[in-house]
Amino acid sequence: MPEFKEYAASHAPALILLEQLGYEYVPPTKALSMRGGRKSMPVLLDVLETRLREMNSITFKGQEDEFSDANIARAVREIAQVPFDSLIATSEQVYDLLTLGISLEQTIDGSVKSHSLKYIDWEHPENNVYHMCDEFEFERRHSDAVRRPDIVLFVNGIPVTIIECKRPDQRGAIKEGISQHLRNQRVTEIPELYIYSQILLSISQNRAMYATTDTDAKFWSIWKEEDADGQNEALDAIVNAPLAEAQRSRLMAEATDEQREVLMRILASGHRTPTPQDKTLHSLLRPERLLELIYGFIIYDSRIKKIARYQQYFAVKATVDRVTDAKGDSRRRGGVIWHTTGSGKSLTMVMLAKALALDPRIKNPKVVIVTDRIDLDNQISKTFKACGKDVVQARTGEHLLKLIAGERASIVTTIIDKFETVANKRTKDEDRNIFVLVDESHRSQYGQSHAKMRVVFPNACYIGFTGTPLLKKEKSTADQFGGFIHKYTMNQAVQDRAVAPLRYEGRMSELHGDDAELDKWFDRITEGLTPEQKRDLKKKFRQAEQLFSAESRIAEVAYDIAQHFKQFCKGTGKKAQFAVASRPAALAYLRCFEEQDEVSVAVVMSSPDSREGNTSTDESKIPEVQVFWNDMMRRYGNEKQYLESIINAFNHNDDPEILIVIDKLLTGFDAPRNSVLYLDKNLKEHNILQAIARVNRLWDGKDYGLVVDYRGIFGALNEAIDTYAALEKEGFDRADIENTILDVSGEIEQLKARHANVWEIFKEVGNKADIEAMQLALEPEDIRERFYDALRLFANTLQLALSSARFLDNTPEKTIHRYKADLKDFLNLRNAVKHRFGEAVDYSAYEQQLKNMVSKHIGADAVQEVVAPVDIFAVDAFEQQLELIQGDAAKADHIAARVKKTITVRMDEDPVLFKRLSEIINETISSHRAHRLSDAEYLGKMRGLLDDLQQGERGNLPPSLKGRDEAAVYFGILGEMLEGQIAEASLPQMAISIDDAVTSRKIRDWSDNIDIVNEMKNDIEDVLYDASESSGVTFPGEVIDAVIDKLILVAKRRDLA
Repeated sequence: MPEFKEYAASHAPALILLEQLGYEYVPPTKALSMRGGRKSMPVLLDVLETRLREMNSITFKGQEDEFSDANIARAVREIAQVPFDSLIATSEQVYDLLTLGISLEQTIDGSVKSHSLKYIDWEHPENNVYHMCDEFEFERRHSDAVRRPDIVLFVNGIPVTIIECKRPDQRGAIKEGISQHLRNQRVTEIPELYIYSQILLSISQNRAMYATTDTDAKFWSIWKEEDADGQNEALDAIVNAPLAEAQRSRLMAEATDEQREVLMRILASGHRTPTPQDKTLHSLLRPERLLELIYGFIIYDSRIKKIARYQQYFAVKATVDRVTDAKGDSRRRGGVIWHTTGSGKSLTMVMLAKALALDPRIKNPKVVIVTDRIDLDNQISKTFKACGKDVVQARTGEHLLKLIAGERASIVTTIIDKFETVANKRTKDEDRNIFVLVDESHRSQYGQSHAKMRVVFPNACYIGFTGTPLLKKEKSTADQFGGFIHKYTMNQAVQDRAVAPLRYEGRMSELHGDDAELDKWFDRITEGLTPEQKRDLKKKFRQAEQLFSAESRIAEVAYDIAQHFKQFCKGTGKKAQFAVASRPAALAYLRCFEEQDEVSVAVVMSSPDSREGNTSTDESKIPEVQVFWNDMMRRYGNEKQYLESIINAFNHNDDPEILIVIDKLLTGFDAPRNSVLYLDKNLKEHNILQAIARVNRLWDGKDYGLVVDYRGIFGALNEAIDTYAALEKEGFDRADIENTILDVSGEIEQLKARHANVWEIFKEVGNKADIEAMQLALEPEDIRERFYDALRLFANTLQLALSSARFLDNTPEKTIHRYKADLKDFLNLRNAVKHRFGEAVDYSAYEQQLKNMVSKHIGADAVQEVVAPVDIFAVDAFEQQLELIQGDAAKADHIAARVKKTITVRMDEDPVLFKRLSEIINETISSHRAHRLSDAEYLGKMRGLLDDLQQGERGNLPPSLKGRDEAAVYFGILGEMLEGQIAEASLPQMAISIDDAVTSRKIRDWSDNIDIVNEMKNDIEDVLYDASESSGVTFPGEVIDAVIDKLILVAKRRDLA
């Protein structure tokens, strides 16, 4: 039978595979020695120094010289002792050292010159050495405590990969591994190790995810190999290749008996089928791929470190392979990259530009990036600059002309219209090493302009990027570029969780229907208003209808949107966009929202004399448009400041909550918290798919993006997707474009099952009204997690349903009431067990959404709120919190949970006392569960233990130690560690002497002062020696070392407490 323990299922197989991939295992003790014996040193110093000598030399006047010992020592110091500033800033310094090397001055034949030294040979992976270590002890900042990442990989002694292994039967295994990585990168943990890390992995036999330094949990990714069959065949051979005897010996060197048995069993087990863990390790960590990913596919984007997702890597690889396949002086063949909107298309452009610049087969490449709109040009230019790439933005056609004819800027961004000026001047650049990257290359306006680009750059390589599939009528566009290079479809992105899935709800029928439909709508949205308020509102709608029917509809849609937004988004941090047909419509809606004063709204539009919206009316002459525009210019100064201020506020501030747009920001606008797109605008084909993708970015608490349609474009949406059937003839699968967006009713249909799934957790509870039995059913932590997950799904689905007109109209009120009542009871149960078992308060976006939903649909006072656990040493506050919990057993459980958590956190402050209390707590809980203690007796014993902890009660303490807390702690440690080796009567005086010695040496920040700590250790050793002399007992050296280390650690911990 397969084993599911962490070491057997994940850790050991990873070590064996990594040995087979070329990593030499270094046991922990040997690794520490290679680190100079310092647990705060991340680098294998011996390995690094040796590789720098062997890998680097100076060529001068036709002769090769070695770098001096002083320069080698300096190079080691520069990479091994990087001063820590902040995680990402220091990480970028390390990355630059790794990829660029260091320049060192050296005198040769009397001539002083700077010479480059490299830390890693990126071009020749075989010239580097690869090591791995497990249980890698690394000292926490300002502490003697350590963290132990499961596996660390080194290139030339430099740690570049950190792996956390988890058992596959553990619930949320991968999530737990990611959580450990994120914890370890905190400033108080081991960030000095993570500044070197380039690839992080969380693995668990049947699943694996990867990221780079400081990546939020939601952005960790899976890796998929595009040639899966080829990988399976190669990996099967690697996994089942026998290890050499030297490799076996290394793995066994410091293994425990149990670990050695596991390793031997795996190695002798016969043929093994590669697991998903194996596939990910092979894909990312085989030496040549590892170096390629680090060197070419990591970028720093606005102080965020990013590593390529698999589709970005394979797109860049396929493109470089194609463009370098040209024979002789022939023009390089380009093509089209189709990566669905929201999957990182702009960063793929950056990575491609970087790959073209680094490829030795391409001499002096120039990259020209072409878009069709100023805002897209600005966005892409900013992306390149944020990623550290020198880029010049062509301001005008004349400027583009100068850039082409004059100095060769390596990266240029421009608007396609500017080619007209250049083409008219008959300027051309015939260089074949020009690469023209065209964003959204299928747009109709590229037709004539594409021909003009060809005139200016006749021999350039043209590469088109699109976020939506090409229609049959656009086949010529792909042909112009050279056919398709790579694709990453909407379905793939949703499956990979690279983007959020999309849901659709049509609201057109009610607001375009007969009086009965309108009345039904009106009754629903005015639920909760008084009869007088309803009459006033209806009168307002009808008066507007008499004046101008379109204005009536605008008022009704605006009111509907405000009510929907309040139900679905308000108070959660989520935002929405509202796409309308024209500037006058945008301003009419703005007036309605401002009059209603329910949500905060802003309008984004371009200058009135621009062509945005493509309306038949000359909107620049409409008075209200001019008045609005002039007001914005007075307020913000110019169009750029106006747009940037509104967009920045939308992205980062509470207001505005809804952004009204016309065409601007319907493409190329990336705001992850943007969760709902309201549509009152006709869209077709690509425009639909581009627009709905505005709400598909990932964000905490956002399970899907929602599209709410007031124009009935769902039919048009289906039609647009159906037209992509033509792509099947071009080699695309229909699955590429199906299921792009699903009707919200499909999600709501799961409400009944998700409601039942919550109840299923309590199937063993006979009386569902027995609150104590329901709470005890959730005592096991894994059951509580299942309950929380099921409740979250039910609550989210109910929230969506309660914002759906169709659900509210077609569901009996009795059913809705039952769902709400059950949700209220489940939330109260959840909060009760969180109190009972001392869980921390959840401050996530999801929790905020839940509070918001309770407030709107159930009542703010109907659900007991979870409050943050109080420190048990704050006696009065803890007692007040305890009084909020109903029942003696629940109170006792809360005390037990809080005491156990306190013991875990503070164990090093008084290990003997806390260990004794922990054992008593576990025995008491067992006695209560076995009905040997009544609820009252259980609470009484727990109160007694709480008193012991709060008062530091240590039982039978010798009289000489009364009032000497530090000495009492040392007494407990000496008694435990020297038990049976010295008379107990000697221990109190020894503890007092140690306390006196340690206290006398203390100065400010003494725990960081090595000299002071060493003096304390000598003093403690003197006390132990004197005790040994007087008692005639000889303490073994290892016992003395262990006692001294323990006492110093406890002294530090208590000083920090």
